[in-house]
Amino acid sequence: MNKLSVVLGKYAHAQPLLDGDVAIDGYAVEPVTVEPVIGAYRRMIRDLEFDVCELAPTSYLMALQAEVALTAIPVFLNRRFHHADVQCSAKSGLRFPKDLEGKRIGVRAYTVTTGVWVRGILRDEYGVDTDSITWVVDDDDHIEGRAPSNVERVTDGRSLGELLRAGDIDAALTGNAGTGRAGAPVTGWQATPGEPTGDEGPYPLFSEPNVLATDWYLRTGIYPLHSVIAIRSELVQRDPELPTALYAAFAEAKRRQVAADPQWSALPRLGRQAERIGGDPIPYGLKANDASLRALVQFSREQGLLDPDFPGEPPSLFDDGSYPDA
Repeated sequence: MNKLSVVLGKYAHAQPLLDGDVAIDGYAVEPVTVEPVIGAYRRMIRDLEFDVCELAPTSYLMALQAEVALTAIPVFLNRRFHHADVQCSAKSGLRFPKDLEGKRIGVRAYTVTTGVWVRGILRDEYGVDTDSITWVVDDDDHIEGRAPSNVERVTDGRSLGELLRAGDIDAALTGNAGTGRAGAPVTGWQATPGEPTGDEGPYPLFSEPNVLATDWYLRTGIYPLHSVIAIRSELVQRDPELPTALYAAFAEAKRRQVAADPQWSALPRLGRQAERIGGDPIPYGLKANDASLRALVQFSREQGLLDPDFPGEPPSLFDDGSYPDA
């Protein structure tokens, strides 16, 4: 039986596949632990180090454009809304999205998927000229050479959280895309402590982010993708049925988890998102994700990460396998 080295983040809905409880026809899974899993993205894109690896969707699209030998299936293990992700420095005086124009905003790297979604929302929903913003970064892009001239690198060793608290940047993204960590995504990556809010520290740009995010989803059908499953293309060339078999295994693993935990208590954030969208918090497949995939390609083109003629039809982004919505 062939072996597949597989790198995924910690998801209850994928664990049955890693444990071997859900089989992939003709293959035995060999789980590989990389913490944080973001550290595996670069290794997969640059060195094709693993057989199957979770990737950031924007990084995969850029790798596809660069003709990296990777093939994806439409499995998206994580989803997040982003209206809560912009935090403003207590010294900034920012009140409205348009106030961000001409300011300095921290993000781990320009091409991180959270940054792509946030810039797209600011531009499309609030008319923000995101090109006028200086994007302050403290890490490398997985695929280099596409960041625009309005990107500035931190050079004094401070984290984005430190810069935000000091007022040396006007705003920053939260979590792994910004102030929620320090340093490059390697073993020992530091999670930063919780930050004071209100008068003592950063405050959110949007006071009712959940209401705004839900309204945006109901109007547009866009449900931001985070993580996609990529396979080394060599394996697909050798076995064209592998993408279909792998997709079926991920779908079965998710089905089992939902049957055992229909309220998503193992991942409460996804449970809350299920209530907000009134459905499956992590839909797989092409039809269910059409609007989200088209939006991500559009935003990536507008932000210079993909060429204007990069194909935007969702089926062209994935292997030609069988992917019924699951």
